[in-house]
Amino acid sequence: VQLQASGGGLVQAGGSLRLSCAASGRTFSSYAMGWFRQAPGKEREFVSAITWSSNNMFYADSVKGRFTISRDNTKNTVYLQMNSLLPEDTAVYYCAAGRLVAATKNKYEYWGQGTLVTVSS
Repeated sequence: VQLQASGGGLVQAGGSLRLSCAASGRTFSSYAMGWFRQAPGKEREFVSAITWSSNNMFYADSVKGRFTISRDNTKNTVYLQMNSLLPEDTAVYYCAAGRLVAATKNKYEYWGQGTLVTVSS
């Protein structure tokens, strides 16, 4: 599975962005998908994840109520809708695919290249 993240950019605090992650390969629908982010000088951290069937979604406490993860298996794409953005959301955002939904990086087998989100105050 190859992943291509897009949708990042510069936005003011309180604004919104929608990230997309397009996957190649016919087995996309069998993978759980996750979003992680990495701010400068910090470890990569979990943001959100969704099961292959969209039956369950998971969020980090820091984004709960502001971010929404979704996927469209017919388009091989997972989305991250980010609302009420804060300067501390500034980071490179990565999408990842794994056999099981998880909040830990090492459970994911495939990673996209990342897309930069910058939130100005």
